[in-house]
Amino acid sequence: MRAYFPVISILGLMLVLFGLVMGFPLAVSLALDDGATAAYDLAIVASVGAGLVMWATTRGARHDLHVSDGFLLVAATWLVVPVFGALPLMLYLPALSFTDAYFEAASGLTTTGATVLTGLDALPVSINLWRTFMHWIGGMGVIVLMVAVLPLLGIGGRQIFKAEAPGPMKESSLTPRIAETAKGLWTVYALLTVACGLALWLAGMAPWDAVIHAFSIMGLGGFSSRDASLGGFESLPIEIVTIVFALVAGINYATHYLALAHRSPRAYARDPELPWFFGVLAVTIAFLTLYLLNAHAYEDGATALRHVAFHAVSLATSLGLATYDYTVWPMFAQVWILFLGSFAACSGSTGGGVKMMRAIILYKQVYRQIVRALHPNAVVPLRLGRQRVSEGVLHAVLAFGFMYMVSIVSLTLLLVASGLELITAFSGVVACINNTGPGLAEVGPAGNFQGLSDFQTWVLSFAMILGRLEIFTLLVVLTPSFWRR
Repeated sequence: MRAYFPVISILGLMLVLFGLVMGFPLAVSLALDDGATAAYDLAIVASVGAGLVMWATTRGARHDLHVSDGFLLVAATWLVVPVFGALPLMLYLPALSFTDAYFEAASGLTTTGATVLTGLDALPVSINLWRTFMHWIGGMGVIVLMVAVLPLLGIGGRQIFKAEAPGPMKESSLTPRIAETAKGLWTVYALLTVACGLALWLAGMAPWDAVIHAFSIMGLGGFSSRDASLGGFESLPIEIVTIVFALVAGINYATHYLALAHRSPRAYARDPELPWFFGVLAVTIAFLTLYLLNAHAYEDGATALRHVAFHAVSLATSLGLATYDYTVWPMFAQVWILFLGSFAACSGSTGGGVKMMRAIILYKQVYRQIVRALHPNAVVPLRLGRQRVSEGVLHAVLAFGFMYMVSIVSLTLLLVASGLELITAFSGVVACINNTGPGLAEVGPAGNFQGLSDFQTWVLSFAMILGRLEIFTLLVVLTPSFWRR
């Protein structure tokens, strides 16, 4: 047990920090006198208290983390922190079960946006703020935030960052020191969030609604302060602002950082994912607009384009906000935009799914195999932009793709075996493992996940965390060999 003391000690510090972060919605609750103050008081005491106990009982074991410790800490953080994130919700809404509260908190921190709550319009501002603030924290990653703090405690952070950072290429750093990398990413993240909030306010949102939705959009989460999601505002300017900043959040934050640091847009021109990212979206929007007009789903092209563009971007980036019940579309269109969330977001963004970088590599590998079948002696290097993709990265991507499909099939079968209807089960798993939020049928944009059984809710909670940690980070910890020290 002592071998795990360093992980327990750092996890304790994270819980202390997480408890202190709750001071933000607490301050809002006090300022607005919205009646949720007591819920935050107790939640902060519980989080900080539990964290201090864990740290105090294991603090003598602090040292630099091994690679296995980094994986364990990441997995433990994403499994444990939602317990404490659920406390304000449970304390303010006593009828909310622990299962549903954990699901809501896990959905917030993993930036999934799937919800079990109704009556959002009547909730206190601070409760809705806490739900989307969890999106913002989880968007870049609780671990990456702590990487900037760990060196101050004499604890190295590179192993944690490698386990947490999204995308197949995790070795490269933007700056020589990993802490500086984390700080740079968070600086860009914060600046873009402020810009998004101001833009939403100028577009017509009330100030607190703008803050709440800025956290949701930049974290690509999908929680809203309205039961009708963004459709409750019925505003084209707000939808346009949302589309713009969802696209920004769907781009690799390393690219944003390099563009800002060098004060030049060249970083965007050199990003090999961006032509594919915008190309897939452009083709989707054009094709589905024409398809829905041909299917007489809309009477005019402007309305069709408005709804298709918003939901294509929202689902592709894994934002998950909605303005319209797209489950009334023909099934082909529904499935198309659902699967956009599986791969469209760029690596290093706050989006979920396989990521565009992996999708490009898989596509190019298929093309390479076709060429080799026709010309067995041909040497066909696999490149991403100007960078040659190593065989190690290729094998990792292929393994990820296989486990991604296995996870979706296995979890879908588990839900169907529990009695859930097939389309609801399949789309729920796809939406949760991609951290998209809404699925189809019962869990579509016009419904939510409230009607699921406790078992089904736990399965989807696991799917959200599995997807947020990009499968292998969690699966590594679940293998027996990991625990043989």
